[in-house]
Amino acid sequence: MAQARQTDETALQRTPLHALHERLGARMVPFAGYEMPVQYPAGIMAEHKHTRAKAGLFDVSHMGQAWLFAPDGLAELFERLVPGDIAGLGEGRMRYTQLTTADGGIIDDLMVTRMPNAGGRERLFVVVNASRKAVDLPHIASAIEGKAEISPWENRALIALQGPAAAEILAGHIPEAVDMAFMSAREIVRDGETLLVSRCGYTGEDGFEISLPAAMAEAFAETLLAHEEVEPAGLGARDSLRLEAGLCLYGEDIDETTSPVEAGLRWSIGKRRREEGGFPGAERIMREIAEGPSRRLVGIKPEGRAPARHGTAIRSADGEEIGVVTSGGFGPTVEGPVTMGYVAAGHEAPGTALGLVVRGKTLEAHVVKLPFVPHRYAK
Repeated sequence: MAQARQTDETALQRTPLHALHERLGARMVPFAGYEMPVQYPAGIMAEHKHTRAKAGLFDVSHMGQAWLFAPDGLAELFERLVPGDIAGLGEGRMRYTQLTTADGGIIDDLMVTRMPNAGGRERLFVVVNASRKAVDLPHIASAIEGKAEISPWENRALIALQGPAAAEILAGHIPEAVDMAFMSAREIVRDGETLLVSRCGYTGEDGFEISLPAAMAEAFAETLLAHEEVEPAGLGARDSLRLEAGLCLYGEDIDETTSPVEAGLRWSIGKRRREEGGFPGAERIMREIAEGPSRRLVGIKPEGRAPARHGTAIRSADGEEIGVVTSGGFGPTVEGPVTMGYVAAGHEAPGTALGLVVRGKTLEAHVVKLPFVPHRYAK
């Protein structure tokens, strides 16, 4: 088994595409307990721009994949863990939401898909962050014990094909994907194996994520890479793409101290859930929706060329320290530095002047509306 190879307690795990990454000349780095490609010979800038222009292929097999089953009432049961409207999901539809603490913090953000019933049981499919799956899956299992079961989908790969050419390319291999709507998923059988294809992603571009057996992954990835429009892309490009798209990264922009409202994720909490509550942290989250949070995650555009990294102090125009940068770097599409961070309430309006303290100097910046680059999801 190529996946999860581990020789001792500290060894990094490998995804089913590890050998392919090495053949492609990737620079491998430790990430969330895995040995992952951060970039290929073309470099992060080229991978980023190629994804925006055509299509990038990402290995996201380190993410956690799991099925939940119950005879009935599964969506309503799962709603007790998240603020998202799961009961309102139609079959084959997916939703971005968060596991929340009793205090309204974010245990993790995740994708939840409601799949058609099978074997007389309701089914949900979840994809969680690699760095949090050891926390998330026991948390879910404990909460649903005796009423539903959770089954990690082991020995699987997860490949993301992202970019404006993704649909046309995938159509040549999985024609059923062509007419899929954004945030939908479909099970497709190939060579006797089940592929789960989702039209989603985390780059701001149209694209797909394909869950498939580990044994099929390398050949399938090579088939996609045979298209001249497809280039491999690593963690570096994935981060700059999601930052330009204004999407939160767990452990940087959100964690157990930040609420969905502070993080600008109110849109992910449906009207019914906002009215009814009934999820962990509802008291804080609903209060922040009604009254506004004490701090907010905002987009920040530095005036110069110097990027401001995670942990950089944010000051108001009069020098008061009012927040901290959570994500920052160079945006290849924007052709300049892009930053996200929390600022105290009252400083979140676009155009508000800020100062970023970089290497002891306060650099001029201002609040901008997110995303830095417009989303181009399929309509």
